[in-house]
Amino acid sequence: MKRGMERNLYPSDLTDEQWKLVEPRIPPAKPGGRPREVDMREVVNALLYLSRTGCQWRALPHDFPPWQTVSYYYYQFRNDGTWQRLHDALRQDVRVGAGREPTPSAAIIDSQSVKTTEKRGIVVATMRARKSMAANDM
Repeated sequence: MKRGMERNLYPSDLTDEQWKLVEPRIPPAKPGGRPREVDMREVVNALLYLSRTGCQWRALPHDFPPWQTVSYYYYQFRNDGTWQRLHDALRQDVRVGAGREPTPSAAIIDSQSVKTTEKRGIVVATMRARKSMAANDM
């Protein structure tokens, strides 16, 4: 299965429908600089591949843009808030599409987190194991 004649698709690649939601939220190239030559959809697909597989930057398959380019855009978008804005906008779209308010109005606290805190989870998890009674008799 190929998109155009460029490369085989990965399971983590954006569909055309998903890309239509993401593309308008990707910042344009900086004015006055060199024109952007990289396909931003391929950059996003590479980032999704990295996220899905957990591979290292340098192990990114060669049919994606160079790992240095992908890394540059990841950190650029992290630092300028693009990822947060994209996440917030997509969450809002999903909520509105489901007939809900655009932003959540309540939060849920996981009871397991509270129990761990009450038991001083870090201390309990790092306590030395005790020897069994039989081991003490040796």
